Amino acid sequence: MNEAASAAHGGGRQSLRFLLLYALAAAGGAMAYMPFLTILLPVRVEAMAGGAEVTWLAYCSFSGAAAASLSNILFGWLSDRTGNRQGWIVTGLLGSCALLLAMPLADSLPALLGLLVAWQVMLNMMLGPLAALAGDYVPDRQKGFLGGLLSLSPAMGALAGAFVTFEGVAGADARLAIVAALVALCVLPVVLFGRPVSFPELTARVDRPIVSIPEKRPQVVVPCMWLARLLVQIAEAVLFAYLYVWFRTVSADFGDDDTAAVFGAVLVLAIPATLWVGRWADRNERPILPLAACAGLTAVALLLMASAESLTFAVAGYALFGLVTSMFLSLHSAQTLRVLPRPQTRGRDLGLFNLTNTVPSLIMPWLTLATVPAFGFSGLFMILAALSAIAALLLASISRTN
Repeated sequence: MNEAASAAHGGGRQSLRFLLLYALAAAGGAMAYMPFLTILLPVRVEAMAGGAEVTWLAYCSFSGAAAASLSNILFGWLSDRTGNRQGWIVTGLLGSCALLLAMPLADSLPALLGLLVAWQVMLNMMLGPLAALAGDYVPDRQKGFLGGLLSLSPAMGALAGAFVTFEGVAGADARLAIVAALVALCVLPVVLFGRPVSFPELTARVDRPIVSIPEKRPQVVVPCMWLARLLVQIAEAVLFAYLYVWFRTVSADFGDDDTAAVFGAVLVLAIPATLWVGRWADRNERPILPLAACAGLTAVALLLMASAESLTFAVAGYALFGLVTSMFLSLHSAQTLRVLPRPQTRGRDLGLFNLTNTVPSLIMPWLTLATVPAFGFSGLFMILAALSAIAALLLASISRTN
C-alpha cells in the first residue's frame, strides 16, 4: 500500500451529515429509474403499442441499457477531467427531470424511444459523477458503513414506485412529475448542504496503479471484482424480471401483490443487515470477505430455489437470495471505490464497472429463453448458482487474510 492509500485507510472520518445526505442522493438516483422503468414506462408503451408492447419494451430495454452504459462512462470521464462532479450532477438532474416531464409529449413509439434514450443520457450525467463523488470524500475505513447506507436505495426506489402508483394518488402524467420532484428533493441536498470533510489523499494523482488491499495487485483485484459483480448481477436480473412468473409455477394462487410484499419485505430487512455487516467489515478491516460470503450464500439460495416444491420453501429460498444479493450489491458498490487504482480516472472506471449493471439486462433474456423451455426454472437456477459460486471463489481469492 502506498502512502496515499495508507492515509486514506487510517486517517480521519467523513462527517455523518455528508454520508447520510449522500445515501439520500443515491436513493434519489434509484427513485429516478426504478418507478419509471418498471412501471410507468411499460404502462405507457402498452397504451401506445396496440398489442406489440413486448417488442417495443425490448427495443426500449436494449436502447436504454446501451445509452446508460456509454453515457455513464462518458460523464464519469468528463467529471474526472473537469474536477467538478457537482456541476455535472446538477445539470444531469435538471435535464433528466425535464425529459421525464416531457414523456407525455411523445405522440408515437419512436418519439417515446428517442425521449427514453435522451433521458438515460441525462440521468447518467447525474449518476456517473454521483458515484465517483463518494470515492472523493469517503475514506476506506468508512466504506463498509457507506455500503450499508447504500442499501437504502433499492428499498426507497421500490417505495417510490408503490407510492406514485397507489390508487387515487395521481394520474399517469402527474406520476412523472411526482417522481421528478422526489428525485430533486433527494439529490440536491448533498450538493447544497453536504459540506464534506476534505481528504486530499483520496483525490491525489497517482502514476503507479495501487489498491488498498495489502499484497494484492490492481491487475488481479479489479478484474475479479468486476467479473464477480457481473455474475451475481445476472442472477439478480433474472429474478427481478421473472420472480412473479416463477412463484406462479410453484403456486398458481400466489398473486402479484404477494410477490410485491415478499420483494419489499426483503429489501427492508436488507437495510439493517447490510449496515451491520458493513460496520463489521470496517472494524475488522475485512472489506472483501463479506462479499465472498454473500456470493456463496447466493449460490446456496439458488440451489434451494431450484429444489423448491412448496410455496413456503420457495419463499424462504427467495428471501435468502434477495437478502444476500441486496447486501452484496450495496457493499460491492462501496468497496469498488477501494480497489480502483487511479483517483484521477475514478469516474471513468466506475462507468466501466457500471457495465456490470447494464450488461446482465442484455444477457438475461437469452439465457432464460435457452434454459427454461427445456429444463424449467430449476435448470436455470442451477446455472445461476454455478455463476454465483464462481463469483464467491473469485472474491475469496482476493480477500485479505489476517
